[in-house]
Amino acid sequence: MSVTFAFKHEMEASVKKRRSNVVLALDLPLQKRGELLSKTISILDDVHPFVCAVKLGYHSVLTLGPFDHLQKVLTLADDYELPTIMDCKLNDVGHVNKAMADLFFKVGFKAVTANPFIGWEEGLQPVFEVAHRNGRGVLILVHMSHEGAAEGYGRLIWDQEAKKAVPQYVIFARKALSWKADGAVVGATFPKRIKEMRDILGDEVPIYSPGVGAQGGRAEEAVRAGARYLIVGRAITLAKEPAEAAKALKSSIARQFSALT
Repeated sequence: MSVTFAFKHEMEASVKKRRSNVVLALDLPLQKRGELLSKTISILDDVHPFVCAVKLGYHSVLTLGPFDHLQKVLTLADDYELPTIMDCKLNDVGHVNKAMADLFFKVGFKAVTANPFIGWEEGLQPVFEVAHRNGRGVLILVHMSHEGAAEGYGRLIWDQEAKKAVPQYVIFARKALSWKADGAVVGATFPKRIKEMRDILGDEVPIYSPGVGAQGGRAEEAVRAGARYLIVGRAITLAKEPAEAAKALKSSIARQFSALT
């Protein structure tokens, strides 16, 4: 099977076009369906020049609905040439994961997130096959951004090859690399772990870091540690002026990247 990485190229093209590494987590507080659609579109209209992609979570998709309101949001993002990521955290057996990925890709999403805990065979292999066959992306959850993530992703496990105990997230980073993932999610709230993952992943698998702002993650620290994309939600969507917040964040992060070159 030939492997294509259209999603990775699409992301880099968007970064180059907008000079922004901000992925907008467009997940708003739950509200009536029509109100949610109106507010979602309004924010996307305002901030699209300052972000390089859009991420939506399950609660947003379930509220918007998969074939009408949601389609309007995805179409608008596509009109703005913004890649869209479905943060579904695929975590089931292979045939179910494949069916879900198929549905998300058909409705218009360009990438999905997936949990490596379920493994490759009869787990994530079918997702990677359908994604890369269609030029779509898969982002692996290497270490999430919330405090309790360390209970799972940070636990020590026995590495048979190295003959020593290593953190679970190290194993997941290695899997993301060997599976040819299109990205690895590592919380901006754990900059030291971003650095560890960057040393493993290099330039092959870009790091996406959520948790900037509301969860306490600092974009500057994440960038210096090796994050390529910063996933930001409430710091933009709940701001009094979302466009100004996005613009300021874009500029601040751009300065950090410039300082690295």
